[in-house]
Parts: sequence; structure tokens; C-alpha cells
Amino acid sequence: MSERRKRPSWKRVFAGAHDAVMAGLALFLALTARFDSADWPDDRLLATWIIGFVAISATTFRVFGLGRGMWRFASISDLRAIVFASTVAVLAFLLVLFLVNRLEGFPRAAALMTWFTLVVLLGAPRLLYRALKDGVLPSLRREPADAEVETLLVVGTAAEADKVIRTYGLETAKRYKVRGIVDFTPKKAGRDVRGVPIIGHFGELEDIVARLARGGTKIDAIVLAPNENKSRLQEATVAAAKIGLPVRRIAKTALTGSEPSFESITLEDLLGRRPVSLKLDYVRSLVHERVVLVTGAGGSIGSEIARQIAAHGPSRLIVLDHSEYALYEIDQELGTRHRDVPRRAVIASVRDVERIGEIMATERPHVVFHAAALKHVPLVEANVCEGVLTNVVGTRVVADAAMRCGAAAMVLISTDKAIRPTNVMGATKRAAEVYCQALDLSGSCTRYHTVRFGNVLGSTGSVVPLFKRQIMAGGPVTVTHPDMRRYFMTIREATELVMQAAGVGMVLPDRGRIFVLDMGEPVRIVDLARTLIALAGLRPDEDIKIAYSGLRPGEKLFEELFDPSEVTVPAGVDGVFVASVRAVERDVAQRTVERLEAAAEAGDARAARRLLAELVPELPVDPAQERDHREGAAPSIVVADAELAQRSG
Repeated sequence: MSERRKRPSWKRVFAGAHDAVMAGLALFLALTARFDSADWPDDRLLATWIIGFVAISATTFRVFGLGRGMWRFASISDLRAIVFASTVAVLAFLLVLFLVNRLEGFPRAAALMTWFTLVVLLGAPRLLYRALKDGVLPSLRREPADAEVETLLVVGTAAEADKVIRTYGLETAKRYKVRGIVDFTPKKAGRDVRGVPIIGHFGELEDIVARLARGGTKIDAIVLAPNENKSRLQEATVAAAKIGLPVRRIAKTALTGSEPSFESITLEDLLGRRPVSLKLDYVRSLVHERVVLVTGAGGSIGSEIARQIAAHGPSRLIVLDHSEYALYEIDQELGTRHRDVPRRAVIASVRDVERIGEIMATERPHVVFHAAALKHVPLVEANVCEGVLTNVVGTRVVADAAMRCGAAAMVLISTDKAIRPTNVMGATKRAAEVYCQALDLSGSCTRYHTVRFGNVLGSTGSVVPLFKRQIMAGGPVTVTHPDMRRYFMTIREATELVMQAAGVGMVLPDRGRIFVLDMGEPVRIVDLARTLIALAGLRPDEDIKIAYSGLRPGEKLFEELFDPSEVTVPAGVDGVFVASVRAVERDVAQRTVERLEAAAEAGDARAARRLLAELVPELPVDPAQERDHREGAAPSIVVADAELAQRSG
């Protein structure tokens, strides 16, 4: 290290000189207060006392590191060090005087006055300097113009608001001005937190903002104090939208001790759950240095699965889709993000037996993720044969080809609509589950894992993009029923859990199980609509109307994650359950699917629906039965878990 780098900075030299001068001044002021002009000590003796005290103090201060502290960040710790150092300096000075002349001529009371004065003279400049830098005192720096100052209300409990204001210094921030705290309880109104008044409770938010506006204070935004309560976050967002205010929170990248940066609330924040602990070892062992094929790779779920597989280093990745454009998009993205991963983009229909067989025989995949499907309930309800050919026959084609090429596993992406289905789409997905389950229970070398989950936020054709388009068009936002509820997950969360469930399935000895992802609590669709309107900065029912269109054919008010007859147990990893469901013999499943294919190929929708009901007895065959089913009545499909275990053994 060079001499120049060893040399102390001028700020440390100044701090040390300042403290030494303050020590001499403290003793001089104490002696001045103690002596009058008649008994003032000899100048030589006075000088000796002061020089001696300065020398002792400078040494003591160096030992306690007072010169190393940055005045800009003076705190309680610095004041504690000042008190300790001042105490030691005064006691050491008294000890030296006692040893020299038994404290002859030195007034005892001056020692206490010196100590108190020294603490003040050392601490006050530091605190004043920090106050100047923090903006508590007038500064010579240019203050931001009024247009640059954002006026805020902090919403949260007193303790939560105190943490935000204290951590980020909002009571003295120049960029932001906190005008008040809105508590979630009415008992604390009228009190202060760090000089910021609690001006009411959350239920009065609209009146509070209006009252401030009448007094000349315009609120620019609401800041929600950090809290894990998602319902509170949603309430605040909707309430703020009614009065035309955005809701913000402290950005995760904000630095403690500096003015915070804020970020907007997102839909994922409102509907999210606690983070799921992923067992990456399971996922990595499933795809690392393996050949992996993903069908439906251009879709929302399939493309995210492809991204995550690529991130775990497969030896080769085959992405397959029927849509040229969707396949082009994911292929280009993978080529940009994962150039080192060998890949192949294949245009093919999962309904094409020869084409899928040729691809499987050529690529010899270790794992197949089957995400290709028709998923829109009303469209499949109106196109029964197409739904059967893609969702049931297509699954059979992929499953059989995976077995012929010796794949270790096939993962079927299913849906909560397969549970007690009232529509053809749900029934076709349940039939696909039944077929794969039958193959798995037959003892095949290829393992078949079904992963079932609910609605995915932002997926192609889902309700969220629809609502956003309707909001951009000025409304109305159409909701089928005020009581309709659905389970939601983010795309990334769903695909991560799919990968985890598939990895776990490879190590579980039991066959024929279905993995069900923990979706948290269901969300009312009308609340989702109100939240999206609020996130757009608009007021639900005022700026954007909500219209109820009624249930569409095949829709249920409530989706389920488990059938009441299913035996469910934790899978041993976070966020995944294992369901034991009604099984069908392999020969029965194959014969029924063949007849189902023939009916669908012939365009006989009525026969296709009837045959579909043979595999999925829960599917209503006539409108009257469908109405009963949508109201909660369903045929029993109880099969003992012991029976299923015996079959899987």
C-alpha cells in the first residue's frame, strides 16, 4: 500500500482536531463557571490543566475511534461512544492530577461540569451536521420545486408506518412529503408517529383525502406499508381506485437510509401466495443432460416449461407445436437466451400418429412434457369432436409413442376443470388423465405423471388479458356471475411446480397417482375485475362498469382441486399434493378411446359425448343433468385407496 493511501483523510484530521479543541474548551468553560475573578487560577497552572486534559482526551478519543465515525450518519452508537470516551478522559485526567499533586487547587465540581460540557460539545456538532444533510435544518442546496415533491399518505398500522418512515427517513425526505398515516384501526387517530399525524382509519380514506383537498393539500399517491396480508393490499388498491389515487409500495431494491424508490402494485402481488420452496435437485435430475420433448411449446405453459428446461442444461431440447408463429417465437427466444443448448423446433400435430411416432423414434426423448391441448371451455363445448381429437386422442398418440421409443417419463399437463367436469373440455382432460393413469398402472417402463392445476394469470386467451382489453376499450368488463370463483397461479409458479412434481414422481414407488398443485385460496372473478380496473388507475363501477353476462355452457361457479372421493396426501415437497383417483383398466381405456376417436373422426358429437361419459361418468349427458351437476350434485366415483394401491403394486 502506498504512503498516499496510508495518509489519513482531511476529514478525519479535522474531526480529531475538532474533538481536541472541544475538550480544551469544555474544561475552560467548566473552570470559568466554577471560579470567579477573585480566585481565578494562575495562567500557567490553567494552561497546564488545559494542555494536559487536551492530550489525555485526544489519546482517549483515538482509542474509542471517535475520529473514524462519519458525521453524516451520526447515530445513538456514536453518542454512546462519546459518553464513554468523555467519561474515561475526565477520570484519567483526575487520576493524573491526583498522582501529581493530590488534585491541589482543582475544584471537584469542575470535573462533572467538564464531563457534561464535553459530551454536548462533541455530540451537538455531529447531530447538527446530520440534521443539515437530512434536510431537518435549512440547507444551502437547491430545494426541489413544489412540482417535484410528491405528497403521500402511508396506509398501515402505526408500527408498520413507523418502520417505513424511520427506515427511509420519510419525515425529512425532500422528494416526498408524508401528510399523514391512515391506520387500519380507529383508536389511534389524533396521535403522531415520528412527527407524522395519524389522521384517521382506513374506512375513512375517501373522506380523509377529500378533507385534505379542501384544506389545500392534494394527495398524489398512497404508500402501503409492507405487509403480507394480500386481502389488505387488494382492499387498499380498490379503495384508492375509487378516489383516483395509485397505490405504491417500497421497491425491493430501495436502500435503507436513503430516500426510497416506489413501485406499483401488480396483479401478481394481489393474488400471489407465500413463495414455494423448490426442490431443484428433483428438477435437475429429471432433465439435466437428457433429451426432452415439449408438446404445445408455443403456448403459455409449454413455452415457460421449455424456458425452465433449457435453464437446467438438457442435452437436447425438442419444442413441438402446431402453430408456426408460436413455435417460431419460442425457438428464437431459446436461441437467444440459451445458445449452448442444442434444440430442434418441430411443426406437428399431436393428432398425427405417424408424424409423432417418427419424431419420437428419431429423437428418443428421455422425458416428454405434454402441454398441447384445446383449453377454452365455450369453444370446446361448441366443437366437441375437435376437443376429443386433440385432448384425448392427441394425448393417446403422444403417450403411446413415448412408450414405444422407451421414454423414461411422460408428464401430462391437466386442469382443475377435469374434476367433476360439467363441460367437454374438462371431460376430455379427465379422459386424458384416465388413459395415462391406466398406462402407468399397467406397469409400463415409461412412467406417466399427471399434474393438475387451475387458471394461469396472463396465459393466452385467459380472463386477465380479456379484462385488460375491455378496460382499454372503456368497458364494460364482463363477468359471468358475481359469485364465480377460480384458482389462480402465475405462469412461472405453475411451471416450476409442474417440473417439481414430475421430478418427485420419478422417485415415488406408487403408480397411477395424480399430482395436484396447491393453488391457495380461490379468487372471486368480480374482485379480480375490480382489481384490474384499480391497477389501471380507474374507479370500478364509475369509470369502468362491470356487466354480468351469465354462466356459459359447461361453466361451473366454483372449480375444485380435489374430487370429494379422492384420497389426497402431501407429496413430500412444498406446494404439491398426491391424489389417488378412480382408475380404469388399460384395455378398457384403450378400447373406449378408439371408439371415441372413430365417433369424433365421423363428426358425431352426440356419440362422442356419450362415449366420453363412459370414461368420465361425471360428465352430464343432457342439459337437465348438467344443471343438477352445476348445482353440486354428482355421481359417486369412490374407489378405495387400498384398491388403487393393490393395482399399482
